Amino acid sequence: MNVKGSVALVTGANRGIGKKFTEELFARGAAKVYAAVRDVSSVKDSRLLPVAFDVTDSTRVRQLATELTDVTLVVNNAGIGRNGRPLAVTLEDARALLETNYLGLITSTQAFAPVLKANGGGAFINMLSVVSWVAMPHLSAYSASKAAAWSYTNSARVELGHQGTQVVGVHVGYVDTDLTAGADVEKIEPERVVASALDALEAGASEALVDDFSRTVKSSLHDDLGLLYPEIAAQFADA
Repeated sequence: MNVKGSVALVTGANRGIGKKFTEELFARGAAKVYAAVRDVSSVKDSRLLPVAFDVTDSTRVRQLATELTDVTLVVNNAGIGRNGRPLAVTLEDARALLETNYLGLITSTQAFAPVLKANGGGAFINMLSVVSWVAMPHLSAYSASKAAAWSYTNSARVELGHQGTQVVGVHVGYVDTDLTAGADVEKIEPERVVASALDALEAGASEALVDDFSRTVKSSLHDDLGLLYPEIAAQFADA
């Protein structure tokens, strides 16, 4: 799918990766970009069309799909992160992560799939994570929510392909945003994530593997328990 001339809806568009998506979409010639955010006053770019959106409010999401009938590209970027080890993570946090990162993805896909079909097919870009594939102990419930999102993305790709809709899953490690501000690890610039995602979209690819970490993990899934988890166990042995 070509970005030029597209009409995009970007969720979580007021900061971080979402904000960079809106900027790069315009740079590549998007005709219109809706910024889907909880607080429309947080959208400062005058080129954007802010719309009130909460991915956990299924009624509002379905209503929005009936209003924004010209959308051809949906960037499912909205998400939350919560730390928590398997024996300590709270059910409250686990439910919040699943509601936003997984069930919210289902809601937006089901709501906007008919819109994209009516407009010739279009595409979804789903922001996933390297922890879709490898579960980090300190991110146990977050990893699970992203694994569920990856699985749903793959099944949706098959069904949506019959209506000509492209689905791109984006996998990356730590990204330099507000969400990871407290993490003392190497981080990827959000601009690089966005460029990789849109390059994959325009190339007709199904996935964007943004960094070496994601590529290494993906290539190791045939023996993840032997190749990946011993290193993770050693890393967290004294933590």
